[in-house]
Amino acid sequence: METGEQKKNIVREKYSEIAQQDKHTNESSCCGSGCCSNEVYNIMSDDYSTLDGYNPDADLGLGCGLPTQFAKITKGDIVVDLGSGAGNDCFVARAETGESGKVIGVDFTPVMIQKARVNADKLKFRNVEFRLGDIEDIPVDSESADVVISNCVLNLVPNKLQAFKEVFRILKPGGHFSISDVVTVGDIPTSIRSSAEFYVGCIAGAIQKDVYLEIIGLNGFHNITIQKEKIIALPDDILVSNFTDAEINAFRNSGAGIFSVTVYGEKPSAACCDSNCCK
Repeated sequence: METGEQKKNIVREKYSEIAQQDKHTNESSCCGSGCCSNEVYNIMSDDYSTLDGYNPDADLGLGCGLPTQFAKITKGDIVVDLGSGAGNDCFVARAETGESGKVIGVDFTPVMIQKARVNADKLKFRNVEFRLGDIEDIPVDSESADVVISNCVLNLVPNKLQAFKEVFRILKPGGHFSISDVVTVGDIPTSIRSSAEFYVGCIAGAIQKDVYLEIIGLNGFHNITIQKEKIIALPDDILVSNFTDAEINAFRNSGAGIFSVTVYGEKPSAACCDSNCCK
């Protein structure tokens, strides 16, 4: 079994490759993982093209939701995007914060950071910054962010409890997050869990939805809400190429499933003093 660092290295190496792929290639796979399907596109990603701030050069088709659509970003906010990739969500968030706000993108893949900075320079944005860093140790000051967003990234982080601890740390009292992610319901076959391609593709790194929500609550967040939920239907050709007929039938009849969820949570204000929020 891989250690946390080994898993991170797998993800970092794969996303370095993904950064060089075109959007069409990424959309035809599970978050750009390379397990290509001939049947459908956009297995997980949603359409950004109608949102203010959208820039096609920054859209690699790697998301599983539209967290900025639900993030309640207002003018002047400081927004942190975890796993910012080529900058897509950052540029959409900037349209919400305006010139008076600031957006900080964090990614641990150097090639992605370089790509995002080139995109920001092309757009002449001076209030969008990209920092190389690990989500388990976010390079952002404590209590400095109004909003945290992330799109199909925290499922790839080995220590999710630590990741949400860091989200809590960097948010200002009263701040909030809106995070799109992949979760599971029921038992997912071991063969999916053990595949590195599926891990990078956002599935094998996912955890049970109730455990995911429990982790958020354990870190002191309040008003935890699922803002959007949709089932992710894996195309037949992906299943056939990776699993036996018996495994496929067992999976389909089990009631288990893979879902994209957008989750909202708030860090209590300084006035809060019950035992669950004063941390």
